[in-house]
Amino acid sequence: MSSSAAENTDKLIVLHNDDETPDDFVVELLVDIFGKPQAYAKSLVARIFAENRAVCGVLAAADAAAVLATARERIEASGFPLRITVEPVPDDGEARCTFCFTAATAERTLFNGNATPICHACVQMAAGHLSELARRKSFKYAYEAINWHFAGLAQNEIVTAMRRFPGHMRADLQLALDQLFATDPIRFFGIHEPHRYETLSFTALAQIGRNAATLAAAQFQDVDIGEDEPVRCLSNGLWLRREADLRFAIVLSSHREYGREAGSCVEIAVPAGEAGSAFVQRCFKTLEAAINAARSYRGKVLSFESEADYRGQSKGLLVHRLPDVGREAVILPDATLRLLERNVLRFVDSREKLRRLGQSTRKGVLLYGPPGTGKTHTIRYLASNLPGHTTLIITAGQMGLLAQYMTLARLLQPAMVVIEDVDLIARNREDMQGCEEPLLNTLLNEMDGLKEDADIIFVLTTNRPEQLEAALAGRPGRIDQAIEVPLPDETGREKLIRLYGAKLRLSDTLMKEAAGRTEGVSAAFIKELMRRTAQSSLIRGESAVTSEDIAEALNDMVFSGGRLNIRLLGGAEGEPIQASGA
Repeated sequence: MSSSAAENTDKLIVLHNDDETPDDFVVELLVDIFGKPQAYAKSLVARIFAENRAVCGVLAAADAAAVLATARERIEASGFPLRITVEPVPDDGEARCTFCFTAATAERTLFNGNATPICHACVQMAAGHLSELARRKSFKYAYEAINWHFAGLAQNEIVTAMRRFPGHMRADLQLALDQLFATDPIRFFGIHEPHRYETLSFTALAQIGRNAATLAAAQFQDVDIGEDEPVRCLSNGLWLRREADLRFAIVLSSHREYGREAGSCVEIAVPAGEAGSAFVQRCFKTLEAAINAARSYRGKVLSFESEADYRGQSKGLLVHRLPDVGREAVILPDATLRLLERNVLRFVDSREKLRRLGQSTRKGVLLYGPPGTGKTHTIRYLASNLPGHTTLIITAGQMGLLAQYMTLARLLQPAMVVIEDVDLIARNREDMQGCEEPLLNTLLNEMDGLKEDADIIFVLTTNRPEQLEAALAGRPGRIDQAIEVPLPDETGREKLIRLYGAKLRLSDTLMKEAAGRTEGVSAAFIKELMRRTAQSSLIRGESAVTSEDIAEALNDMVFSGGRLNIRLLGGAEGEPIQASGA
């Protein structure tokens, strides 16, 4: 080789031992001039002391000269006798360690299968300070980070295990991941997903080639859980971590199937062996316990998300923020209200005693009556007065999701499962069409399949009780109590007028007058009457409501609109509603 060629080859920067230069100075030099992590620099100092010398870098000749000049200036200014030399890279045909260029005692295989010589001393030194080294290492592809993290292990020495969790439980899963893995990882990366229909896996992330997974910024979605602040949930992620001597990786991804809710997948990769297996089982038990605790949604009023949220927050579960309803706001006959409370509120209070007596703790209640009589309002009263209970509200259009709702009810019990307008899927079989019978069978199977000690109450509502299928309404054990929610009597109508007209200047005399002129109407009719009465008084510019305001509202609602309008607003055709006080 010519002298000019030799001058242009890579050079080894070597530090030599002496008895005067403090270790702290050498560590500082390695960190500041050669860019070594502090922990790694301390290991090099120990190696210099043990072997009287150590390679601290391999640089191109031009770079080596500049770095060497800077280092020597620092050494000269310190007054210490530290000796630093430049040596050519040995070219004797021997296999040498990639990091220190001493003769490698063995050849180790990196995770991607590429054979790379690493001496035993460098493997130990790197493993001991992997956390700090990895934080300073730059990666473009996922496989590069994985190879670095699992350096020294072949691909067949890594095993993985995966669990899939319901997508609507993302918030609880995220909280568990934060608690279990997110604190002080060696590194964390987001993953770019060019094909959203594929489920990310550790094996896919470790692949090299044109489709290699690219690292990206972490991607979060805000998930509304009915609190002041949403939970920031990761779309995907790759954690590289270490516990004692065990290196492991966690992959978070979404599993998607057409027509089904996307699930959340957690995969843990560890070195093969008993230690790794025990660690994985311990991690999954912790995650499962967090999901079973379900802190995010327990005790709230829920429905599965069925439409877009224009605030940009993804939910999976919709949390209904309903105002609390007190007993005084439930306008039912006293006997009806007591029957309702005895079969729901008092029943729940007696559950533990019933269970000790060997009695079933599941319950089925049917609320029936004309439209607009307050069945939904009554359910809100129950939800407000069942502390610790989760309420699931299922409309007839969501009955196809009943199995998912019941899985959620079992997870979040004690729970109240509300099925509104149940007659739409549970009418007499002779009148059924298309897919109605399978939906009814699903409902019956779910009600029958509950364990006797299940803390789940079914509350079904219907406007047409006469149309219900006998298998639901006529068999004990499914519906335990039917409760009629009737049209309000005169006393009830006066209470409703006070409730919905609370902010109006409405005298007691006018309240009694309005109650007497609205015989046969529903609670919904009274609510609309108060709105129109308020509007009439505002148009006249009067602050107090008059008899003429009530008469004008009744005239529009009953007489001018015809029979169809009466039905739409919750009035009873043929009833003697009066347009005036005469």
